[in-house]
Amino acid sequence: MDKMVRLSSSKAIQGDKIKPRTAAKDVRRQQLIEATIDSLARRGYAETTMADVADGAGLSRGIVNFHFESKEKLLIATLQYMSDEYAAHWRTSLEKVGDVPADQLRALVAADFDRAICTRRKLAAWCAFWGEAKSRPTYQALCGARDENYQRIFSGLCGKLRHEAGYDFDPEAIALALCSLLEGLWLRLMMGTENVTRQSALQCAYEFLAVAFPKHFDRPRETAQET
Repeated sequence: MDKMVRLSSSKAIQGDKIKPRTAAKDVRRQQLIEATIDSLARRGYAETTMADVADGAGLSRGIVNFHFESKEKLLIATLQYMSDEYAAHWRTSLEKVGDVPADQLRALVAADFDRAICTRRKLAAWCAFWGEAKSRPTYQALCGARDENYQRIFSGLCGKLRHEAGYDFDPEAIALALCSLLEGLWLRLMMGTENVTRQSALQCAYEFLAVAFPKHFDRPRETAQET
């Protein structure tokens, strides 16, 4: 019996040791990814180095090499993280509003300007990746899969609204126009042009919804300054 207790205790202690180490590894990886986003936003893609990321995370350069081995693997992991975060965010937004297509479309639009996703830091990192995607198949695959799925959701919702109200438009064309508008507003926010804020960008997108789907959405009221 005593031997069994000792064995059990030993396994428990070993388990306790493994969990913190696993947690520490995950924490360090996340620190490095966040530091990579910071560096992309500040320096751009070409000027971001493993040393910059290590310094930004407050970790040794050996730690960066241990977790990611190369700059390319670090950047791919960062893009994967951002893609997953973005997808999880808009899917959660959809789940919260139920099955009404108009509510779902409005939720998708609003999700793009939520503070959790829409920061100048993250927008700049997205732009850095977009600029490289054309010449990098891995980036194309990651960004392309996200965009294709996202576009399909928008097209489906536009089609449902057309069916409900008898609108005379091509759902895929309207969906493409809306997604292009959202991307353009992200770019303006990142560049800080024309005093565009998250709130004014969101109201612009709502204006588009009201014009494209007048039987489903009201024109947005004039909004107060963003706080």
